[in-house]
Amino acid sequence: MSAIKGTGAAGRHVVAVAVTGNAPLFELAVPCEVFGIDRSEISDPWYELRLCAAEPGVLRTPAGLTLHTPYGLDDLAEADTVIVAACERRVQLDPPQPLLDAVRTAHARGRRIVSLCSGAYVLAAAGLLEGRRATTHWMNAADFARRFPDVTYEPRALYVQEGTVFTSAGTGAVIDLCLHLVRHDLGAAVANEVARRMVVPPHREGGQSQYARSLAHLPRGARDPRSRPDAGLGPVLDWARERLHEPLTVAALARAAHLSERTFARRFREILGTTPLQWILQERVRLAQELLETTDDPVESVARRTGFGTAANLRHHFARLTTVSPQSYRQVFRSSK
Repeated sequence: MSAIKGTGAAGRHVVAVAVTGNAPLFELAVPCEVFGIDRSEISDPWYELRLCAAEPGVLRTPAGLTLHTPYGLDDLAEADTVIVAACERRVQLDPPQPLLDAVRTAHARGRRIVSLCSGAYVLAAAGLLEGRRATTHWMNAADFARRFPDVTYEPRALYVQEGTVFTSAGTGAVIDLCLHLVRHDLGAAVANEVARRMVVPPHREGGQSQYARSLAHLPRGARDPRSRPDAGLGPVLDWARERLHEPLTVAALARAAHLSERTFARRFREILGTTPLQWILQERVRLAQELLETTDDPVESVARRTGFGTAANLRHHFARLTTVSPQSYRQVFRSSK
């Protein structure tokens, strides 16, 4: 299959990566590996990669490397594919206005727009994700959903495609999305060959939920970023976590919180962005993850200890929330101990 045509030299498809100061190195290196190495012996012409400075001055990575590039935001807006690389918290909270303008211009021109990991914050701030599905690193899930309520956040996806806009989860999922773009452009055989040379799977099963750290592993005060003591839900959430093996109802949680069911349900959704019953389900799955990782208990026992009752019930809800079966999850994470 011949390469897709683009605006670069000899008709190469130009992939431009917006780089900001202190950008995480791994997420920046992946597009360099996938698109920046000339693989014209696989498909000719190959891509043309341009690293575009999205901020003035010398750009440094957290590791101390400096980036010198002749390309800037004008080049970014003219590219065939625009990638916004992962960015530090400073850029997440206050993206440079020129970068937002360049991304909007490229989108208006019909270019393909891609974010890697936390680069989704820039796309959302530019208004490109409004009314769309999107994802980012699971550690940013609650914060991203709170800041951009008009975006349908997909917590389990490794990457999401909405028309010409693509977003990825964190770190390793950047590889998944970049290979997906190659597969989309040049076909599975080419993408598989690139993956083979990178010594990575051409396609991973499941989503990022199977890699998200169980909340049971986190310090108690860090489990729910939005359940601050002054919100009044911290004690009842801890109370419920200690009783996941028991039947739990909204009425029982409301009594523990000393609130009416209606007030409790409304406050719960306002603070945590979900319903009490959905939260209980998620907590039970997270507890099941911990037990599958740290014990040899059979699935039937894990089901009882997590309040699912039966192995079939556990399998159903576990697969729905993590996209893999309990057995597959245990094989991966028990073997990695």
